[in-house]
Amino acid sequence: MLELNVGEEADRIATSIRQIIFHDLRRKGAVLGLSGGVDSSVTAALLVRAVGRERVLGLLMPESDTSDESLRLSNLVAGALGIKTLVEDITPTLTSAGCYARRDEAIRRLIPAYQPDWKCKIILPGILEKQVYPVFSLVVRPPAGDETKVRLTAEAYLAIVAATNFKQRTRKMMEYYHADRLQYAVVGTPNRLEYDQGFFVKNGDGAADLKPIAHLYKSQVYQLATYLGIPEEIRKRPPTTETYSLEQTQEEFYFSLPLEKMDLCLFARNHGFPPEEVAPVVGLTPEQVVRVYQQIDARRHATRYLHAKPVLIENVSEVGS
Repeated sequence: MLELNVGEEADRIATSIRQIIFHDLRRKGAVLGLSGGVDSSVTAALLVRAVGRERVLGLLMPESDTSDESLRLSNLVAGALGIKTLVEDITPTLTSAGCYARRDEAIRRLIPAYQPDWKCKIILPGILEKQVYPVFSLVVRPPAGDETKVRLTAEAYLAIVAATNFKQRTRKMMEYYHADRLQYAVVGTPNRLEYDQGFFVKNGDGAADLKPIAHLYKSQVYQLATYLGIPEEIRKRPPTTETYSLEQTQEEFYFSLPLEKMDLCLFARNHGFPPEEVAPVVGLTPEQVVRVYQQIDARRHATRYLHAKPVLIENVSEVGS
């Protein structure tokens, strides 16, 4: 059901991108952040098809928690596509804003011994585990020691997330700087699962002038990646968050289920398939599918704020018309 005619879809998206950038937005090209992941790689390849490689700028925006692997893979896809890149190390900006200090202060509320050279991440239990209210946990690891896992309080969780959100918002600030400088459009890279379920930071990676793959399920992005010739190393890399210093998949941080199963469950929810029909297809029980459906609905409700535009007291566009 999720299989694409990849050639037609790539051409359709490229045609739409060209119309939006050159005619609707009246920009000269496109800027996007490259993470070394499949979503930004496919988006970059589609931009090259749409506007030409000479009109695409890829930004590599590492900080102190960024893995060397992400930088290497970002350069790999940029080289394969032949696009220009710039490196903007955002560590000094994040340090000045107190990103790391605020995060560490929140962590020390739970683990007083935590030091800046320790590594950390926050995780959710799997959705298939029988928990009425899944609660985030904090995982820390000292330079020479074992990992420690503690349950996060709501206060500490919110403080850690608020601090780490500096990263996405700083990267977007850099993207718009170069977009303004070149009269380019800023292009976002979320897939349908991320966009639908609110897996983005408001006014951070959620901000863009266009989001050309937001209608595609993750498995469809991988289909396009193969068709567009994205390096196999990138296509085989598990999706990561690139937010915390400990390696972390999107599954353990947010979706709590393998992405291929989430794709199918989201499609089934969108098209009204009952859990009894979905369960054997995705390898879950009907009761587990019900829990996935409940999470999908809950996330849509909880993240409605992230999608919302600024609220006006009255419709300004109609005043005096």
